[in-house]
Amino acid sequence: MKQSFSIFPRKYGFFPYVFLVYFGFPIYYLTKETGMKQLFGYGMVLLFLVSYRQLYFLIEKKGFSYWLAVQLGIVFIFTMFYNLNHVFLGFFTANFIGWYRDKKVFRRGLISLAFVTMFPFIVHVVRTEKFFTPSELLFFVPFLIIMLISPFGIRSLSRRMELEQELDRANQRIEELVKREERVRIARDLHDTLGHTLSLLTLKSQLVQRLIAVDSDRARNEAKEMEVTSRAALKQVRELVTDMRAITILEELLEIQQILRAAGITYQYDGDIDFSRIPPFTQNMISMCMKEAATNVVKHSRASHCSISIHLSAEKLKAVIRDDGMGIPPKNTQFGNGLKGIEERLALIDGTLMLRNQNGAVLEIVVPIIKKEGAAV
Repeated sequence: MKQSFSIFPRKYGFFPYVFLVYFGFPIYYLTKETGMKQLFGYGMVLLFLVSYRQLYFLIEKKGFSYWLAVQLGIVFIFTMFYNLNHVFLGFFTANFIGWYRDKKVFRRGLISLAFVTMFPFIVHVVRTEKFFTPSELLFFVPFLIIMLISPFGIRSLSRRMELEQELDRANQRIEELVKREERVRIARDLHDTLGHTLSLLTLKSQLVQRLIAVDSDRARNEAKEMEVTSRAALKQVRELVTDMRAITILEELLEIQQILRAAGITYQYDGDIDFSRIPPFTQNMISMCMKEAATNVVKHSRASHCSISIHLSAEKLKAVIRDDGMGIPPKNTQFGNGLKGIEERLALIDGTLMLRNQNGAVLEIVVPIIKKEGAAV
């Protein structure tokens, strides 16, 4: 398929475009030059711009170091033969040096940057036989220090992003293994649950066919046993399907933690961890409500922190989801579709929902814990 042209890779968003503003500085200094020197300078700015684009496309690929060397050469020529203020173009190069994974290559790049940015200042002092004034030192030194330190920060950020990607891949692999194991378990349970029962029903049906003409009373008894056996099998299938569909509260809390972490929202849980006495159907309903609430926090709250607390008593379960976001706008007097869905689910288990503002949004779920014997799940 034909790919559409893009100035910079879309995965970096607007970040590369923001730094294009700083290309105005070398262009401004070149307006003070004349003749071929000015024309050659504009050519180098254009080449530097091309290298800036290419480096974003070649990160961790072949050719990255060559374009980085082009940038260093342009910064060196500008600083040596044009104006010392061109040294600030080194910030572009410092950003890309931080993307090196190999420590040796990273150190070489950093040493090259230090040479390219520091040597012209030494040459300037030798040429003019005049050292920099305190105001000039105050102007240049802090920026040079930041320039030489910034690759370490970029490298650390790059490493963190890499580890997060590896963690995501590992989590996906774990999920695949869990699903595979679940499929094996389901197949085994179906075989163990239905295989023997169906075999028994087949044998009994054959026996009934033979007994109808010989012993009708025994044939009726065998048919009744077949009915009892089939009802027991149906009940086992229902229980198996219920176990397959149900999501426990603890499982949902782990998934919510992953969702919030992926959105850059810190997470804290406080409360009980044993929900074994809550029926599976009730746990499933509560889990879906909590997931919808967490999704709303990610999508609409603009929060940086979310906390969940769940407390059990003899009569009820109380779950509270808090965030430090912008809260609920006053005009939203009615619940949205997501919250209406929570209300509808809670209505099935006689639960209630309350939403309020308190340094952010607070969603409170209360569900009575009632054991109903013989109720279908």
